[in-house]
Formats: sequence, C-alpha cells, structure tokens
Amino acid sequence: MTGTPAESPAAPPAAAPAPSPRWRAWLLEGLSEQSAHHQGPHGHVPAEHRGHRWWRVMCLTGVDYFSTLGYQPGIAALAAGLLSPLATLVLIALTLLGALPVYRRVAKESPHGEGSIAMLERLLPWWAGKLFVLVLLGFAATDFMITMTLSAADAAAHVVENPFAPSSLHGANTYITLVLLGALGAVFLKGFQEAIRVAVVLVAAYLTLNVVVLVTAAAHVFTEPVKIGNWWDAMTAEHSSPFVMIGVALLVFPKLALGMSGFETGVAVMPQVRGDSTDTYAKPAGRIRDTRKLLTTAALIMSGFLLLSSLATTILIPQHEFESGGSANGRALAYLAHTYLGEGFGTVYDVSTIAILWFAGASAMAGLLNLVPRYLPRYGMAPEWTRAVRPLVLVFMAAAVAITLWFNANVDDQSGAYATGVLVLMLSASFASTVAVHRRGHRKSTVGFGAITAVFAYTLVTNVVERPDGIKIALIFIVAILVSSFASRVHRAFELRAGAVTFDDAARRIVDEAAAQGPLRIIANEPQEHSTAEYRAKEYCQREDTHIPEGGPVVFLEVFIQDSSDFREDLVVHGDEKHGVHRLRVHGPGVPNTVAAVLMNLRDRTGQVPHAYFNWTEGHPVSHLLRFLVFGDGEVAPVTREVLRRAEPDPDRRPRVHVG
Repeated sequence: MTGTPAESPAAPPAAAPAPSPRWRAWLLEGLSEQSAHHQGPHGHVPAEHRGHRWWRVMCLTGVDYFSTLGYQPGIAALAAGLLSPLATLVLIALTLLGALPVYRRVAKESPHGEGSIAMLERLLPWWAGKLFVLVLLGFAATDFMITMTLSAADAAAHVVENPFAPSSLHGANTYITLVLLGALGAVFLKGFQEAIRVAVVLVAAYLTLNVVVLVTAAAHVFTEPVKIGNWWDAMTAEHSSPFVMIGVALLVFPKLALGMSGFETGVAVMPQVRGDSTDTYAKPAGRIRDTRKLLTTAALIMSGFLLLSSLATTILIPQHEFESGGSANGRALAYLAHTYLGEGFGTVYDVSTIAILWFAGASAMAGLLNLVPRYLPRYGMAPEWTRAVRPLVLVFMAAAVAITLWFNANVDDQSGAYATGVLVLMLSASFASTVAVHRRGHRKSTVGFGAITAVFAYTLVTNVVERPDGIKIALIFIVAILVSSFASRVHRAFELRAGAVTFDDAARRIVDEAAAQGPLRIIANEPQEHSTAEYRAKEYCQREDTHIPEGGPVVFLEVFIQDSSDFREDLVVHGDEKHGVHRLRVHGPGVPNTVAAVLMNLRDRTGQVPHAYFNWTEGHPVSHLLRFLVFGDGEVAPVTREVLRRAEPDPDRRPRVHVG
C-alpha cells in the first residue's frame, strides 16, 4: 500500500471535533480513552480523600456477606435437614481455617484491589494468562450477578410473606424482584457516592435486629428444653451413629458454601481502607494490616451468626416450613421474628432484611464494575465504552433481568449457581496463595495452603455434581465473555493501541535533527542486531525501491514485541546511533500499531507529515493476518496503513506509507 502525494512541509491544523449529544456525554461520563490501565471504581481513592476506617469499609463488603443470613439458614435446613447445625460447623471451620487465611494472603499479595485474579494473571504468560483470566471472569460474573438476582428475589420473598403486604402482591415475586433490580440500576446510573455511609447504617441495624431475634429464640429454647430433646431424638433416629452424622454433614456442607460469599469483595474494596499516613503505593503496610482486621472481624461475626441461626431455626421451625411454599422458605429468621416477637417487630425486621438484601446487590454491582473495566478493555476484549460506569450498568441490568426470568425469582434454584461462582473464586484464590508462598520458599505455608486448595476443589466438584445448574450458568457467562471478548479483540485490532508515547533524550535529539532537514523519513526495520553492511544494504534498497530523495537523512524504527497478547501499552521510544545509522527503538504489543502510534506522535511533535518505508513480506495474506492477530507482526505495511487510516480520517494529515 503506497501513499505518495506531494510532500507537505507542515500538517494542517485538525478540525475541532463535533460536540457529542448530551445523552452520549452523560452515558460516557468519566470515560478516559487514553489510559493504558484502569483501576476500577474501587481501585483508586481521589487525592483529597484518604479513605475510611477499616470497620466502615467492612460494612461495605458486609452488606454482601452478612445479608446471606436472610436466606442461608433456610437453605442449610433444606440441604442438611436436622443436621443443619453440624453442617454449619463444618462450613465455619472451612471459613476460619480455609477462606480467611487465603484472603489474608491475597490482601498482602494484591493490596490495590486486584484480588486473586490478578495474582493468577501474573502466573501464566501470553495468551494462556488472558484466557485463564477470561474464564475466571466468567465465574466471577456468575458470583456477582447471582448475588444481585438471588438477593433481590429473597427480598421479594420477605415482601410477599409479610402479613401486612397487600394480597395483590402474593405470587408477584418475579415482578417485585424486577422492580428492586430496576431501582438498583437507577441508583448506579445516577451516580453512587454514599455507599459506605449507607452500608454502615444498614449493617448496624440488621445485625442488631438479628441479635434480638437470636436472643429471643435462645430464651424460648432454654425455657422449653423439650424442643432440644425432640430435635436430638429425631436426628439420632434418622442417623444411627455420630460418625454417620459427621459423614453426612461433610457430604452436604458444599451446598452451604454460599455462606462464604463476601471475601472477594473484601479484597476488591481494599483501596478504600485508610491505612497509615506512612503507607506508599509500593508498601501499603497499614492498609494490608487493616484489611486483614476487616476480613477477620467479618468472618468471626458471620461465623457466630451462622451457628446460632442454624441452631435456632432447626430446633424451633418445623421442617416442612422450609420447603418451597412454606412460611420459612428463604426467610427462616424472619419467620422467628414474626412468630416470637410479633408482627410489628417482624415487619421492622422484614424492612431491614429487604434493605440489606437490596444493598447486597449494590455491593455485587460494584464488584462487577470493579472487575470488568480492569481487564477486558486492557486486553482489547471490550469496547472502550466499557471503561465508563453507566453503559456497563445497563448491560448488567439486562443480564440480571434475564436471570430473574429464567429462575422465576426462586431463591433455592439460584443457590447452586451462586455457590459455584463463590467456590471457583475461592479455589483460584487458594491456588494463587499456594503458588505465592511456594515461590517465597515457605514450605509449611505451601503445605497448608495446598490442603486448603484441595478442600475447596472437593467442595466445588461436589457442588457441581449435585447441582450442575450452577456450572451451566457459569458456562453461559464464560462462553459469552469468550465470544464477545475475542470478537472485540479482532474488531479493535486495527486501533493505535498505545497510551502515552514518550521519547528519551537521545530519541528527541535524533528526531529534531532529522526534522530540521525536511519531513521525517522512517525506515521500518527488523529489531535483531545488524551489521553496518546490513543497515547500508537496507537503506540502499529502500532508496532504490521507494525513491527516497538522495542525500536526505533517514531514521530506522525498530519495534520489539514483549507480549503480543497485551492490547495497549504506554510506549517509550529510545534513540541511539549504531552501525553508522540513527535508530529509534520501542517495545509494543504489535508491530503495525506501534509503528503507526510513533508516526502519529512524530507528526504532532514536528508539525510535518512523516514518511514510513516498508518491504513486502512473502507469504499468504490470510496467514499474515492470523500472525498479526496472535503474534503482533505478519504483513506490517498494509496493516500499518489501515491503522493510520482509522486513526486519522484526514488524508492530508495522515503519515505516508511506502512499500517496496
């Protein structure tokens, strides 16, 4: 592809861009198209804001974690029956001895909100790492999306079962769930600035009400010890020995795994933790310490509530009430509140539960908004508009509506998919922690984290075998992410794919000296070391084939590919003089895109349209296209010209491409 119009000594000024429609400006507010990196909405704290105390941030992740009390006791009763307290003890042991140590390690290894996915991304190079991250994002999307829909569905169950609810709402769970999801989307579209303040109020009120309910339930149990005897007799009659009970509890506890949700959100919101005044980006010791306090405190609080609620609901509520259509289905603690504290207090409890369940969806939405812009745009596997919050909110809300309609807003039916997403993220975190301590030579820690990884693997496999609907939902998300991501990568392959382009002192001197003698003439060259004879032969060949004016200076441009799976990088151009020629050398994700980005920057620096000279490459054009998409090279000349054509619509301002 050649472009040889008359030389232009200076590029004409660019026309001012047309103003965007107001709706588009509103929708894409906060979008930064030039950044090569993205931190996510929880990934940075403005300079004027020093963060929050760790216990306040704990409430932000706690709306997800603690809200599971709304449905966890009922799900545990359905899964384990009379053995629910024993299965819950197994769950608590895994939480405190497994999940907690793992995420305390994740907080240390990934202190800026990237979480375990970033730890695993660093383990696998090139496309394998990107593919692995995409699969994990599919499971993360399952976790967070089902958190939104399941929490809203359980909130709808509390609305419908309240004795003061109008009869017209009975059977309207799906519609109520959709209304709650719509309200959640509206909040994020407007702009969500007071998340932590609201979370503190909701968590404090909800936990206080649960304490009242559980203390009242305990009083009834101790004043009527026959209830304990009845429960114990029924359990021992059903299971012949303590060993059988323990075995059954170990088998069924994977169904309770959704009671461990919230840990991934806990490390995602780390940048919101204040830490110490002496913290630096490289060594945020105070933030790591306080995040570990956050995780430990949340795990201990939740473990206590899980055990007490499991005992209270199993002993005091008839088993048939936990079944679908029963009064305790999806709302076991609310059942106790209405039964023992009256309809007035029960209604207050319902309102609190509805509020925190709805807000748990907000925490999950924040998690999604934190993860997706962190990875997909950086990989070129999503459009640039996915860096903005509002378009993503609309996409996620559409998915939430589809999931709600698919499951008919049924809490029990969604629990399998929820547990699958939670367990995969915990398995990935434990595996990443195992590798991290192994690389540091900590043998005992490696064995410990390896054992935790094995337990999570068993739990995940058991959950998938017994409830395959969870993996089916996850696979739908994974396939959707993979297909859309690779389609986006192919569609965006011809972008400049460069953030900032900077030149070192030697490169600036070379450019300035060459530009002083007329338009820059850049010869694209292979980056391997060359001899003086090879450089002279290349220059002679280009002057002969493409008619470079005699006597005019030329500059060689050489691009090194570090990782062709990366999409966008900040480019640093280094200059030197070797073998009797001036060279500009730069590392980039793809040869044509990097050459085009440097040419565009040279035009803007010098005010003159540069000329670039290439050789044709032998081979089939389709194979060259595939090489470009996968390895970042291929037939460089035509692809460079296409990248420039898309980047600069004005032919008079577009750098010239010559091929010989």
